[in-house]
Order: sequence, then structure tokens, then C-alpha cells
Amino acid sequence: MKKLNRISFKNKSLKTKWALTSAFVIFVSFAILCSVLYWSIHTWLLSEQEQSVYRTMDDLTVFFESQGSGITIDDIRSNKGLMNSIVDKDQTVRILNKDGIEILRINDTVSKIPDVSNNVPPEGYVVDKQKIDGIDSFVATGKLQIGIFQGYIQLTHPLTAFDSLMNYLLMAMLILGIGALVLSAYIGYALANVLLKPLNNLRMEMTTVAEEGFQAPIHMEYDQDDEIGDLLRVYRKMMGELEQSFHTQQQFISDASHELRTPIQVVEGHLSLIKRWGRDEPEVLNESLDTSLAEIKRMKSLIEEMLELARGQAKDHDEKCNIKTITFEIVQEQIALHPDVEIIVHDDNLTEYCARISSNAYGQILRNLLQNAIRYSDKKAHIQIYLTNNLKNCKIEVEDNGIGIAEKDVPHIFERFYRVDEARSRDEGGTGLGLSIVKMLVNKYGGNITVSSKLGTGTKFKVILPSEK
Repeated sequence: MKKLNRISFKNKSLKTKWALTSAFVIFVSFAILCSVLYWSIHTWLLSEQEQSVYRTMDDLTVFFESQGSGITIDDIRSNKGLMNSIVDKDQTVRILNKDGIEILRINDTVSKIPDVSNNVPPEGYVVDKQKIDGIDSFVATGKLQIGIFQGYIQLTHPLTAFDSLMNYLLMAMLILGIGALVLSAYIGYALANVLLKPLNNLRMEMTTVAEEGFQAPIHMEYDQDDEIGDLLRVYRKMMGELEQSFHTQQQFISDASHELRTPIQVVEGHLSLIKRWGRDEPEVLNESLDTSLAEIKRMKSLIEEMLELARGQAKDHDEKCNIKTITFEIVQEQIALHPDVEIIVHDDNLTEYCARISSNAYGQILRNLLQNAIRYSDKKAHIQIYLTNNLKNCKIEVEDNGIGIAEKDVPHIFERFYRVDEARSRDEGGTGLGLSIVKMLVNKYGGNITVSSKLGTGTKFKVILPSEK
């Protein structure tokens, strides 16, 4: 049953949960406050009732002592006014003999004679609480001697008025508690409607985006600087990033399918050529096989670079590498692959160029920049690398004497599959992803990359990476 109630509460709307929770909290708080108040008033009034008994018994004791031993029971019977002035109207006073038989009564609030207590002291009196005729009462009993008469004086103080007052107070508290419960639930629900209205609008906006896509207009306006305002700002930022990611993904798929279609068509065409004439003509066979292998190699390179971009793994904050050491290793690697290329490294003779980037990531960045410099050169490639370091950043500059980049193309060179010269880039074997990978890696490690170029003169790439302190 508890589990069922818990599931039922979970399925309620947020407004209903808010209203029920606020009503419950207010009701419990009110109940605790009323309980403490009721107990305090009950204790205080009950003490007052008991004190009234003590005062009356003290007054009666003083009265009998002042009358002396000459007074008799008959004198008291003949003049009850002496005691009526002392006894409260809600109290009953009886004079009993040793056997507990009533000799005299003043007032008649309780008809039943209470039992005489067994522990009545020789002097003074004892007060205890008894139920007389179903009514809670204080009963005070003391020994009395008037002349030769020996007996008891007994005062009965019923708590009828006290019980009625407490019952009335309890009923009032219960009615107020129920009223507070209903009122707090209503106010809580109304307040939830007001406070949660922006969230409801946000939900409707999200539903619209889910149904109509990112092109759906945003109508919600909320300029309050509170938690809902923060949530809305985060949502819009997230939606902007998702929209950008979605469009980038769509563009990426479109570009990838376009880029892969060409080499597949080339391979398909040459395989068809081999099937028709290649078996009988070795020249056609060799040419088609070489072309197909070249296209497959290019396709393999394209797929590997596409996977590298798609991974986009989070950076490791603990990674660091020595820029100078890795630079010289990559330079030697490229010289071994391209013996006719001249690569010169300039540094300020510092031994440490540690940056907050992994060795593999920096190697990919520099390798792509050098391969671009070598690939897009119409004469002997002459490349210069400048390394500088300060307390905050490591700066790597790669400058070549290649064909350069037109001013209109510079803003687009980091876009995926963008080629400055489509035909020439394809002939050179480029995939159009190298600089996209460089940009992605630099950004991932908190760096920055810029480019300056002039047609026919050369290009300079400047990479700035955070230094390892």
C-alpha cells in the first residue's frame, strides 16, 4: 500500500505535488503549534483550578481556627452564610463524621460523596484527583475537630467548566486546522500556477521544437534573474548548440557522402573497364589497378580523418608535452618522407616548451600543417618553424613559401571538406579535413589558431597553446 501511494504521488503533476506538499507542511506545522499551545493552556488552567482548591481549603482552615472550640455543628447549620462567603459556587463542601457520613453540605455541585482518602494528615489536608459521577474533580480532605466533634472536612471541585473550555478549544483548533489545510492547498496550487507558468511555457516551447524542429520560433519571454531565468538561458544555449551540432552533422553527412561518392565511382568505373578489356590488355589493367588503389588509399585516409573529427574526445587536463622535443621529431619524420624539403626550426635556446596538450594531439597539429605546406608548394618547399614561450602560452608559427591562399578563401579553410582549388586539391590527394582536425584539437585544449596568407608568396599559421606552469 505504501509503495502504491508513493507511485501515485510520483505520477501527480508538479503543481499538485507543490500544493499537497505545502498543505502537508503547513498542516503539520499548525498541528505542532496547536498541540504545544493546547498543552500549555491545559497545564496552566488545570494549575489554576488546583490553586483555587488550595485557596478555599486555606480559607476554611483559617475560618475554623478563628471560631475557636466554642462553635458547634448546630451553629454552622444555623448560619451557613459564614462559609458560603468562602466557598466558590462551583465547589461543594461537606463535613463528615469519622465514618464518612455527611453531617453538613454547602453547595450541591456534586451529589455523590467522594471516598475519604486513607492518607489524610493529622494537620492540614490532602488534595487528589478523582472521577465523581463521571466528572473529573479535585477532592481536598482534611481532619476537623469542632468541640467534641471529630470528623472530616471535604471540598469537591468539579472540572466541568475546565473540561468544557478545553473541549471547545480543541474543537476550534481542529476546525482551524482543517480550514488551514484546505486554504493552504488552495493557495499552494494557485501559487504553483503562477510560479510554474514559465516552466509550463518552456515545456510547450520544447514540445513545439520536438514537433516542428529547430526552425520553430521561440516565443517565450522571461527576463527575471532567478532559477527559472537561469534554466531558460541554459536551455536556449543548449538548443543553440544542438541546432548548430545538428546542422553541422547534416552538412558533414552531406559532404562525406559527396566526397566518398567520387572515389567509389572511380573505382567502379575502372573495375568495369578491367572486366571489359583489362584481361586482354595489360596496360589498361595496370593503369586501372593503380588508379583504383590510389582512390582506395585516398578513401581510407578520408575515413580515418572523418573518424578523428567524429570522436571529439574530451581533453585530459593532466596531459602535457615538450613542444620543442615533439617538433624536432616531427620535422625529422617529414624530412625522411620528403628529402627535397627544407625545414628550419627557430627557437630561443630554451630547453623547456611544455604546453597543456597531449603529445599525440600536438603531433597531429604540426604534422597536418607541415603536410599542407609541402603539398601546396609549386617549387622546392622551404618551411620555417618559430617556437616561443612565456609564462602563459607556447606559440608555434609555421611559415611556408607555397602557392598561398586567396583572401576570400581564408575565412573558410578550417571548414570540413573545404578546398581552395577543388581540382588541384584533389590531384594533390587532400581530403579537405586536415585543417578541420587542427582547429578541433587546438580548440579542445584551450588554444587559438590564426592564418595569414598571400597568393604566390606563402602562408603562415600561428598556433597558441596554454603553457604548463
